Amino acid sequence: MFTGLIEATGQVERIAATPAGRVLRVSTPLGAELSAGDSIAVNGVCLTVSSRDESGFEAVISPETLRVTSLLTASEGRLLNLERPLRADGRFGGHFVLGHVDGVGRVTTIRPDGDCYWLEIELPANLAAYVIHKGSIAIDGISLTVAALAENRVSVQIVPFTFEKTTLRDARAGDAVNLEVDVIGKYVARLLGEKLVEAGLPPSRS
Repeated sequence: MFTGLIEATGQVERIAATPAGRVLRVSTPLGAELSAGDSIAVNGVCLTVSSRDESGFEAVISPETLRVTSLLTASEGRLLNLERPLRADGRFGGHFVLGHVDGVGRVTTIRPDGDCYWLEIELPANLAAYVIHKGSIAIDGISLTVAALAENRVSVQIVPFTFEKTTLRDARAGDAVNLEVDVIGKYVARLLGEKLVEAGLPPSRS
């Protein structure tokens, strides 16, 4: 499990196609602190470290992960957000992030507001019901608070530290981003849907 508090950024050093998907090589000082078999969130996607050295690590991206995340379009030189799993004795910040991407959104706008920035994302229609005002959402692995909702668009405000220390400093309109909605909301929606079915009513689509 992750928190959405990004530890570091890394850069795609190499990405190669294989029969099993793709092998991703990420250049980052975090390589010195990893071991083969460790989990690591890469732009919000939970991957398993297959090998590492002092300057970075490699991970295999499965075909299914490529299909449902923005890692499909990853190319050499791209900046990536990185986070290791939460330690049992660590402080919990951000929110519960599993590294299981729910969908891919698109940046519609990013604009300054004083020292901060407004970031607006177009949501896949099937995710809109799980996003609430002042709730949490992970965007490329970053835990953010929903500041505004309008139809299938969500807006968040980015503080200077987050802007400077994550991939958001390179964000542009049209960019694909990985989205993970609050897992608690998904469980609640599933349980309510089952209760409605048991009562002979159609599940809510709102």
